Amino acid sequence: MEKDDVFDLIERMAALIRSEERKKCTELGLQAVHFQVLDYLSRCNRYSDTPAALANYLGMTRGTVSQTVLLLVKQGYIQKKTDAADRRKVHLSLLAKGSGILKQARTSDLFAQAAKLFQGQDSVNSEEMFRKALLALQKANKSQSFGLCKTCHYFTVMSTGYRCGLTKEQLSEGDSEKICQEHCVL
Repeated sequence: MEKDDVFDLIERMAALIRSEERKKCTELGLQAVHFQVLDYLSRCNRYSDTPAALANYLGMTRGTVSQTVLLLVKQGYIQKKTDAADRRKVHLSLLAKGSGILKQARTSDLFAQAAKLFQGQDSVNSEEMFRKALLALQKANKSQSFGLCKTCHYFTVMSTGYRCGLTKEQLSEGDSEKICQEHCVL
């Protein structure tokens, strides 16, 4: 049996995930990009909830993201708020209606079934393996890592809570558990 190329394996996994997403989205009257925006907004922290960060994360143009955001605002799935400190900056957040449709659209069944196949296999640390593969792809693509805040080089645990060493700001527990565009792995 010929050994598969790592790229081919990753590409096939991504195609299966996209296929499952398209099925779910079609059932719910969403486009895949709508699901991707809702999913990202459910997982990003306050440093990453801007249209620019969203465009960067999804690898889309700002124009495409802008049109998608306008539609999702109009449908009542997300909201836009002007930053209190910097009126030029806009923050995006998921509304209850958006969270509800996102729960319906997630492809968790596919992952749950696949995860069962890994159970009891001590020699395979699948989460770490995929994390390393993702990091390698991001580095090869020279893209931002967009990792969980708590896994960042700048994340600092203090007696009073958490702090971002880059922005010098306090972090909530919630922010530390979410995706950050300032994420850095050394």
